[in-house]
Amino acid sequence: MYAVMETGGKQYRVTPGDLIRVERIEGEVGQKVELERVLYLKGDDGTQVGNPTVAGAKVVGRITVQGRGKKIVIFKYKRRKNYRRKQGHRQYYTWIKIEDITVQGGRNGPQKGRRKLQKRQR
Repeated sequence: MYAVMETGGKQYRVTPGDLIRVERIEGEVGQKVELERVLYLKGDDGTQVGNPTVAGAKVVGRITVQGRGKKIVIFKYKRRKNYRRKQGHRQYYTWIKIEDITVQGGRNGPQKGRRKLQKRQR
């Protein structure tokens, strides 16, 4: 079973047991986290595609590390104009160990049929 979830404006494909690095999530090391923006779910009993999210689905994980990334240098320069700007940045991140993917309520089976798109009236 795997899921495609969204956090911090990015999407991740996760399975139980994965260790992923995401944008910073508030919490202490060892604390359980529930990520509820599940966009796609694939299991033994079929697939579920969210519109925009799968109802009742969530990814449960545990925070393993809170930290900051390596420093990057932002340098702006315009030749012959005496314009130079130097700036540094360190991004906060969180490592999460995925423990489980759960679905509560809603359908657990595969989706049947497709939503028909309505034609635009002129």
